[in-house]
Amino acid sequence: MANGETIESYVPARLDRLPWSSWHWLIVVSLGATWILDGLEVTLAGALGGILTLPQTLGLTPTRVGASATCYLTGAVLGALLFGYGTDRFGRKKLFFITVAVYLFGTALSAFSWNFWSYAFFRAVTGAGIGGEYAAINSAIDELIPARVRGRVDLIINGSYWVGAALGAAATLVLLDPRRIPIWLGWRLAFGIGATLGLIVIFFRRWIPESPRWLMIHGRNDEAERIVAEVERKIMTSQGIAASGRSYSSSDLFPTRIRTRTHTPWQEIWNAILHEHRRRSFLGFVLMLTQAFFYNSIFFTYALVLMRFYRVPEQNVGSYLLPFALGNVLGPLLLGHLFDTIGRKKMITVTYGLAGILLALTGWLFHAGVLTAQTQTLAWTIIFFIASAAASSAYLTVSEIFPLEIRALAIAIFYAIGTLAGGVGAPLLFGWIIGTGSITALFVGYLVAAALMIFGAVIEAWIGVPAERRSLEHVAAPLSSKGL
Repeated sequence: MANGETIESYVPARLDRLPWSSWHWLIVVSLGATWILDGLEVTLAGALGGILTLPQTLGLTPTRVGASATCYLTGAVLGALLFGYGTDRFGRKKLFFITVAVYLFGTALSAFSWNFWSYAFFRAVTGAGIGGEYAAINSAIDELIPARVRGRVDLIINGSYWVGAALGAAATLVLLDPRRIPIWLGWRLAFGIGATLGLIVIFFRRWIPESPRWLMIHGRNDEAERIVAEVERKIMTSQGIAASGRSYSSSDLFPTRIRTRTHTPWQEIWNAILHEHRRRSFLGFVLMLTQAFFYNSIFFTYALVLMRFYRVPEQNVGSYLLPFALGNVLGPLLLGHLFDTIGRKKMITVTYGLAGILLALTGWLFHAGVLTAQTQTLAWTIIFFIASAAASSAYLTVSEIFPLEIRALAIAIFYAIGTLAGGVGAPLLFGWIIGTGSITALFVGYLVAAALMIFGAVIEAWIGVPAERRSLEHVAAPLSSKGL
């Protein structure tokens, strides 16, 4: 099909009207597996924060532990921008394998770190792969999942990160127990196991097709139609429904008119993000920034807080991470469907605001000295039951509210901006605060994170987009459909 040819395609409408099936479960498992492994690997790194300060490991200071987390996030920012553009230009599936390869490479090398600088560099490489994954996976989720359940599926897949976090926390109880494995070896095995398990991701992804919506835009509508027809045939066969003879021009399906293109010029990308959709851009920036600061300020220094202020032995930190991870898993799982029924604006506003209020309250209790390691963990578990759904909804929002041609890059840009402004500095700042041993300074830091989340709630209530149960093409018309 020639570039610039005008076509009518029923691909988006046919994807949205598909009944839920085992094919959709395959997508959920295949894409969610990455977040499980990411959660496993990042949790191991977080739990290792205390171990890596010991002289028989890397002998890092608390500030350098925070700095290594900052390097990871910086790599994620650069990887998101590079691979996000590649995802829109070359396709979702092609970038799946590149990003996961970079991720596995960095994780494996982390096991062989010999000093702070090598560890920081390998963490940055790992982050680059994960940053690219955010763009490729979130765009694919939205483009393959029916509109009526898109919100809950997106939240559950992003929340599956914490399944890996729970597994990572459990693994540390063995890997970091000096009675079972020497301290100098256990932390290296933690990264090596994470990299080995990551090979499972590549195995599962072989069955995920290229996004038919992406193919449609890039002049390969016939290929997109074949993929959708094959999926329909499998679903109808499995459910005992005859798929042949179905008319796709019937009144219940509406075509998408677009002008095919090979790529989107940078000027058009710039205009779409900064001018045509500037209110949505501001919304995406605020949601990503506030959740990034909130999460990264607490999670990447979780082990340091337990060790410094509650005297928890470093080898026992994993047991405190388990309930924290459980709260993060259950949040999107139990609240996800409400984002499709009650609606995006109401639920995002409530979860952001409530997470901020609860953190401020917990910070006050911490400052008052009434919490123990157990009650502090319980408080964080409750907070992040809410905050996990809120954070996942930020990724859902930026992947829904921009046109198909720039979806992955938009995710990457707002992930990068939000992470740079709210995430990269947070672990470094909080690592330094914890290093001072000042309870008051840490309380102030928690109040700042809480205030940012409440600000995000206000902005969502003001300019949030009601995208629930609506086709992506109705939420944001493709750039290539202008004037048609």
